[in-house]
Amino acid sequence: MKKGTLRQVLLLTDGCSNAGGDPVAIAALMKEQGITVNVIGILEESQHGEHGLNEVEQIASSGGGISQIVYAKQLSQTVQMVTRKAMTQTIQGVVNKELQQILGEEHELEDLSPAKRGQVVEVVDDLGETMDLEVLILVDTSASMTKKLPMVQEALIDLSVSLRSRTGANQFSLYSFPGKRQDVEKRLGWTPHLDSLSGVFKKLTPGGLTPTGPALQEALHIFYKRMDRIEVERDERTDLEETGM
Repeated sequence: MKKGTLRQVLLLTDGCSNAGGDPVAIAALMKEQGITVNVIGILEESQHGEHGLNEVEQIASSGGGISQIVYAKQLSQTVQMVTRKAMTQTIQGVVNKELQQILGEEHELEDLSPAKRGQVVEVVDDLGETMDLEVLILVDTSASMTKKLPMVQEALIDLSVSLRSRTGANQFSLYSFPGKRQDVEKRLGWTPHLDSLSGVFKKLTPGGLTPTGPALQEALHIFYKRMDRIEVERDERTDLEETGM
């Protein structure tokens, strides 16, 4: 199986969107473009899971990703689990499609012998460690997130550290919403590590509405630009190789 790049959005929020377009529809569009949308809803101990639960689940379901409601103190473990689980789920989907072509539509993975199924699991596990991973992180910085941002920072650094053992390349970028002058604000460009987050989070000023839809729309645009640039660089390398330079 050809090794490509796993592209994910990791959306961290504590409530329903209340400004801009429909985040569920945009998440569906991202899924069509091969970008998985994962959503973690962060609650205070005093909150009940109903707040924002439906939207969190709908965005992730529409975006082909994982959703999880979590209390702030458990955030670090959850961020790592959701990212890993979404990687595995995405790879399983790709592998299953290829198997479908080989086995025919009338056969399913369950029709394989236990030994063959075991081989498929090994392939999925191997790809989870070797495929390149790009995670665009969207952090809700509306007023109600004020007390939660230090735990978000800690969780994201832990995520970066936990993925360093992978042989595939890891790339992260961080955006917050709402921004000071626009819906979304760039906080950290593409980088293999998130060590510099402490300086980023010190500059965050929570407040304003929650434009989740526009934030996802911007994430899609960022991935489009990144994929276009990678394609151009690949074509340039191919041209150089063909001319012998």
